[in-house]
Amino acid sequence: MSVAAGFFSFLPIGHTKSNVNGKLLIIGGAEDRQNERVILKKFIELSGGNQAKLKFILAASSEPSSVWSSYSNVFKNLGATNVEPIPLLSREDAYKPDVVSKLLTADGIFMTGGDQSRLMAELWETPAFRAIHQVFHLNGICIAGTSAGAAVMSRQMIAQGQAPIITQKDIVSFDIGLGLVSMAIIDQHFSQRRRLTRLLSALAQRPDLLGVGIDENTGLVITVNESIEVIGDGSVTILDGREMISNYDEIESQEKLELLGVKMHLLPSGSSYNVNAYRAEEKRVASLLNAIKYLVLPGPARI
Repeated sequence: MSVAAGFFSFLPIGHTKSNVNGKLLIIGGAEDRQNERVILKKFIELSGGNQAKLKFILAASSEPSSVWSSYSNVFKNLGATNVEPIPLLSREDAYKPDVVSKLLTADGIFMTGGDQSRLMAELWETPAFRAIHQVFHLNGICIAGTSAGAAVMSRQMIAQGQAPIITQKDIVSFDIGLGLVSMAIIDQHFSQRRRLTRLLSALAQRPDLLGVGIDENTGLVITVNESIEVIGDGSVTILDGREMISNYDEIESQEKLELLGVKMHLLPSGSSYNVNAYRAEEKRVASLLNAIKYLVLPGPARI
């Protein structure tokens, strides 16, 4: 099937056509670009080292030129020798063979911050969208995203929504993201913007999914079907409401939510868990591992 085909084939959740395990680096925004730059160094490492072909998608930003100037300088200073912006700034660009070709030759793809709805409006169901899925699912490359670039990782994406003091019904609106993470909702700038109530509200609407909140200058590394690792300065919060009881169906929009039995896991930087390294009887981590096994499932491959 040609890259520019006007339709998609699907592989089910948790299945790919190869044995490679793609990696995601999901960043909560405001990552350090001046000092230790731990997260950006990790992106280079996960992509294959300084010689790796690193491609940058700037489509979420309203000022792509200045954003690219910043990132290109940082990565060159870190020793990366092959960094390139993808000329993808409109939906029309996402159909161009040159754009698709650049994506298909990437060892690592980095999506910058901005507006996640703008980014998905340009990518959704285009050849560029499909190329991202192809290199992730079949080549096993690293895909990173910060802020808006983090939000689009999930299939169910938070498009907008305030973070009120009290958790309320329907304060979050959703849109469709890339779907590289299928069974979770990603929220970023989490502790700094006090978004716990926002993520709980999102969870009330979609209790079948996990809620994942990532602090600024913090990265969540997901290796498909295998493991997670938290790097950077902050923490990752995982909310699991799959067994909760709520009053969501009984109240009106904007009314206060009652959420009973939500499980919360707070993972500081340095935490790492491999779902294949623990026995089921290890009760200390049983609840967390149950959530992580859900989190590391890849979404359907739209190739």
